[in-house]
Amino acid sequence: MQSQDVANRQAPVPSSAVGVEQAEAALVEHYPRLVRLAYLVLPPGLGRGRRVLTAHALTQRALPRGRKSSSVIPAQSTGRDGDPGYAFVRLQVVRTALEAGLPLKWRAWPTRSQLPPLLPQVWGLRLFPRSGGADELALDQRLAPLSGPGRAAYVLRGLEKLPDADVQTLLTAAGVPDPGTALKEADGIPAQYTLLDSAEFDPCSLQARPTDLMRRRQHTKAALAAAAALAVCGALIALPGGGWGADGPAAPPYARNPAAEAALDPGRLVRIAPSTWKTAARTDFSVWPTRGALTRDSALLRRALSVWARPGDTVQVSATPGTQTGGPAGPPQLLYAGLVDNARVVILYDGLRIARYAEPKDGTQGAALDFARVDGARKADAGALVLGRSDGNVRFLTAPWVEKAAERDLMKPAAGAMDLNLADGVTAPLASPVLRPGRCTSWNVLQLTDTSGTHLATDLGELVPARLTSGRPGKTGDGPGAQALRTWAPFACSLAQDRAAGVRSVNAWSFADQQLPDGNGEAAWVCTRSETWRGDGTAALAQFQTAGSRHGVIVAKGRDGTACGPRDPHVLAGVLWKAGAGNWYLLAAGSWGTASIRTTGEVTASAKGNLLAAKAKEGARADLKGTLDDGTPISGLH
Repeated sequence: MQSQDVANRQAPVPSSAVGVEQAEAALVEHYPRLVRLAYLVLPPGLGRGRRVLTAHALTQRALPRGRKSSSVIPAQSTGRDGDPGYAFVRLQVVRTALEAGLPLKWRAWPTRSQLPPLLPQVWGLRLFPRSGGADELALDQRLAPLSGPGRAAYVLRGLEKLPDADVQTLLTAAGVPDPGTALKEADGIPAQYTLLDSAEFDPCSLQARPTDLMRRRQHTKAALAAAAALAVCGALIALPGGGWGADGPAAPPYARNPAAEAALDPGRLVRIAPSTWKTAARTDFSVWPTRGALTRDSALLRRALSVWARPGDTVQVSATPGTQTGGPAGPPQLLYAGLVDNARVVILYDGLRIARYAEPKDGTQGAALDFARVDGARKADAGALVLGRSDGNVRFLTAPWVEKAAERDLMKPAAGAMDLNLADGVTAPLASPVLRPGRCTSWNVLQLTDTSGTHLATDLGELVPARLTSGRPGKTGDGPGAQALRTWAPFACSLAQDRAAGVRSVNAWSFADQQLPDGNGEAAWVCTRSETWRGDGTAALAQFQTAGSRHGVIVAKGRDGTACGPRDPHVLAGVLWKAGAGNWYLLAAGSWGTASIRTTGEVTASAKGNLLAAKAKEGARADLKGTLDDGTPISGLH
């Protein structure tokens, strides 16, 4: 079910007013947001690794025990706002996060929250949130000196959009003796609330680094010798005053290898001429020309290559799911090197991955290295790359065959597209939908016009924007036609479900229209399916929109399946719906070729064709089954 942010939120709800199932449903649906809330309230002094595990542990302990879960066709929801289950679970998370930050000397016996979490645990790895920018790092440093209640007040204001009165009520319920002082502390920090939704503070999207790999693989004597050798190398290559050496923030070099050294030589980088793509047999990233004002800055390119091969402890490394982060096997291709806003950016391509290196142009800290998998890219997939993000905006580097770039609000199909200036393939800033906090009221996408037509793509927080298509699986189109825009408009906000998931493309398919009971007009059924670069991790969402409503709601999901895709262009889904007269109905719809639908469980009904409407009770549980015209059985998405 889709969640929507609004300004009015409920104060904490006592546990006696919240059922176990209601609290669990709220926690499961809003788990990423609750973990982010816990991570931000926890003291930074714990360290990023322990902070991540503690945030997950505190959130998971807010879940009531002793309940057996069961599947149910969900009723329409208005999201977490006004949900006492969410308010109760949020209070539990804030309370335990504040307890975890108390000094041990305050209590005769530490609480469970103050001890290192028993679960979850990951052996042999250190987990960190994905890299943010300089603004996020600065905000984290400003929040560090605050007391726990002060941080909680700032986060509840910014992340949850609670007014001060509700913040005071929640902090009081969480055991804070003086919430007024906490609010005054929060007043001393600039209101950069949009940064709280960044990847820097997302404990659900992590990067992993090894811990005791050397000690586990070598004898103690060899490990000590290696550590001593690394210390000597580090002392030799480091510059006085903590500055960068020739290789920048890279780790000390390992064993000499001619092939590995060739891959790190800026002079051997592959550079493509501007007109190569016009006569090449392929149209993908391999024919992108080298662009940018710093393509001859050997020192910058050497740092980028060295950090790719050996990222040091201070480098923030992130990768899309299923993407390897090891060094290049040979000299990579240089796509771009130049200044982007307040950073020097280098983008490289090794035939399988895009690697983006960024460092602040006026400092020696805060380097970042990002990876994205792009093997098998075609012309439509290789239309643009993300150069940088700043102040809620994103800049793209476009393919050489792109003739025109524009910005379009996907939720306003009748509105036109606004042209974006292109300078050497770099677009003007575009408002990124994934960087905007609060309620989803618009979804800006990138519209590219090239030699083969016009295509739509959306930023999902990764290096490669996801291509947007529409139509029946196997016969989709990616042009911004009137029908395609009308199909996407009510369901654009559901794209947030695919953030940072390595998504290659998302297709929207309007598979059924249904007349609602009691004369309530017509409803639309749409399936949105996301395909990933790695192949697995696909997601199909069945969505439902009633007449007169601006937004659709997610009523069923399918993970790692073939439904609603080119291999299985069929889908079946249902929803409990309340009519204006107060009557409840079970509505179900199947795609073309569905001969019949039947339900079992607390609602028993059947219908010929691809539509079903049966009277039901609020909260009724039912299972959907269908049969295609050729007799093949299908099951409903859950």
